[in-house]
Amino acid sequence: MKTEKLMIAGLKEDIESINKAVRVLSYSLKKCTTISVKASYTMEELDAFENLTSRFARTSDIYTQKIMKGIILILREDAKTFLDRANLFEKLNITDAEELKLIRDLRNEISHEYRLSDVSEIFESVLEYSVKLLRIIDKTIVFVQDKGWFDDGDADLRQVHQTVLKLSHTPEPEDG
Repeated sequence: MKTEKLMIAGLKEDIESINKAVRVLSYSLKKCTTISVKASYTMEELDAFENLTSRFARTSDIYTQKIMKGIILILREDAKTFLDRANLFEKLNITDAEELKLIRDLRNEISHEYRLSDVSEIFESVLEYSVKLLRIIDKTIVFVQDKGWFDDGDADLRQVHQTVLKLSHTPEPEDG
């Protein structure tokens, strides 16, 4: 069994990975928010949205497969399936389990290209859930800091938090 110190070091490496992913996702999100969802796109606009969807999928993978698993390992919780992890994160007041499930579903749609016929619908969902994913990551950073696993001045944690703060002026899309 890994010692807690080694598990925390592994989580720190995963935080460094997600920090890089958050930066490029945020860049694409800003670019695509300016383009917005519409009926047709230029090749450059399609390229920008393709980058966004890819970066969303990569960031959500790092979060669900590395960050969540790392936290659960450190806490020594028994949450083997994604649904177990999502429900545990809801109990820990990090995020709503349903939001995590929807993020995972959208990631699967992107990765498996289930609905290529209606790219605008996927683009709209990715715009919405990229903001939600970034906010979940930020809440997770706060959780990790509150646990005392990292120094409050840890640069990688601050970078993720600052990136999300810059996007905080971006309102979450309304349901409807």
